[in-house]
Amino acid sequence: MTGRRALIVRGGWDGHHPVAATDMFRPFLTENGFEVRVEESNEVYADAAVMAETDLVVQAVTMSSISDAAVKGLRAAVEAGTGLAGWHGGIADSYRGSSDYLQLVGGQFATHPGRHPDERPGDERDNYLDHTIEITDLGRRHEITAGVDDFVLHTEQYWVLHDDLIDVLATTTHPTQDYHPWHRPIVSPAVWTRLWGAGRVFVATPGHTPEVLADPHVRTIVERGLLWAARTP
Repeated sequence: MTGRRALIVRGGWDGHHPVAATDMFRPFLTENGFEVRVEESNEVYADAAVMAETDLVVQAVTMSSISDAAVKGLRAAVEAGTGLAGWHGGIADSYRGSSDYLQLVGGQFATHPGRHPDERPGDERDNYLDHTIEITDLGRRHEITAGVDDFVLHTEQYWVLHDDLIDVLATTTHPTQDYHPWHRPIVSPAVWTRLWGAGRVFVATPGHTPEVLADPHVRTIVERGLLWAARTP
């Protein structure tokens, strides 16, 4: 496993702590034989030489934008075998204006339903809910989530729009509430993988803060997902 290269691309909205969150996983990558490079701009994706020698992209860029050249470069690299991995808004709420990026990832944040209006303190906790991450039958057999039991988090619960080309390893269910307008429970993917050409994509929607990423279940899933997505020599 020695000699592989990981590229961390981070930035966008500061509320997802892109620096602190990605720094949590740098020692893990190094311990697993990766030379780690960090970029604060996604324009690195347009550098074909850099991308060709990159085995894993760890992206933590919430919202923001991406140039045509950069998204083309990212898509080409993944199709050729570069892995793409990330968590929460750093990968599932990136580059809302790029349909090519959304197609690559296969799932997009739509909202995170909030608490009852009478229980909202007026900050980011307005959207913190107790919810369960449920491992699917596929997830119980998959190397990323095997041995991980269903678990409960108190944080943002992502409602995700997605397609059928993803392999869902875990889900979360948004219940009906008298203060929400939908009429039946909605199941969203919470952890998924995607095969794209010769490359692999890994997404985990938990990860709003470093504290959530430090949850043993979440951290295990993310660490395994990074290794799974990386190009295999």
